[in-house]
Amino acid sequence: MLKIAHRGAKAYEPENTIKAFQKALDMNSDGIELDVHLSNDGHIIVIHDETIDRTTNGKGLVNTFSLSELKSFLIDGKYQIPTLNEIFDLVDKKCLINIELKGLGTPSKVVSLIEEYISEKNWNYNHFIISSFDWNMLEETSKLNPNIPIGVLTEENIDTALAFAEKIKAKAIHPDFNLLNKENVQQIQEKGFLVLPWTVNTEEDIQKVKSYKVNGIISDNPDKI
Repeated sequence: MLKIAHRGAKAYEPENTIKAFQKALDMNSDGIELDVHLSNDGHIIVIHDETIDRTTNGKGLVNTFSLSELKSFLIDGKYQIPTLNEIFDLVDKKCLINIELKGLGTPSKVVSLIEEYISEKNWNYNHFIISSFDWNMLEETSKLNPNIPIGVLTEENIDTALAFAEKIKAKAIHPDFNLLNKENVQQIQEKGFLVLPWTVNTEEDIQKVKSYKVNGIISDNPDKI
């Protein structure tokens, strides 16, 4: 069962920072999950919200700032917002990277970066999975490069997600864990998909979801899985 650290080891370090991803690696996580938007000069920025308001000492939309401007804002007074390149270099093939597409224009940029690391740095497609709640972005990703594994995020309906996953030949379904039970997990797996639920944090929920025999768990506390 894969232990996937949600936004890094978010329970221990500020989310989506190099510090959080390093903590996830130190905890021997099998994977990390992160979110991406684009800066206004086209860099892939690792941040969850479309604004910098909640997580930094700045205010405004991520996509209205240049990379150098974004780097001037601080998380918890000391950490910079990382780029996806920086996280790839930190991870260096040590674990799976689950990239959740959030911002407009992210599919083509992320696909290009993955292809660059595969062709120039000896990575392979199994080091990555791209997920999104915006299924149009997943469709675009699949058309750009059908070799990149895709995870279909859903917080509403397993059957709809399953039908879409079959259509685009996805690798996994990433459901809100509250949607799951033993029966539908088995049904998804029988159709050939991995089941990677989010965000499972309490001991009680982790044990319950483990009993469903899911393929992995996305958690703020990867050490508890």
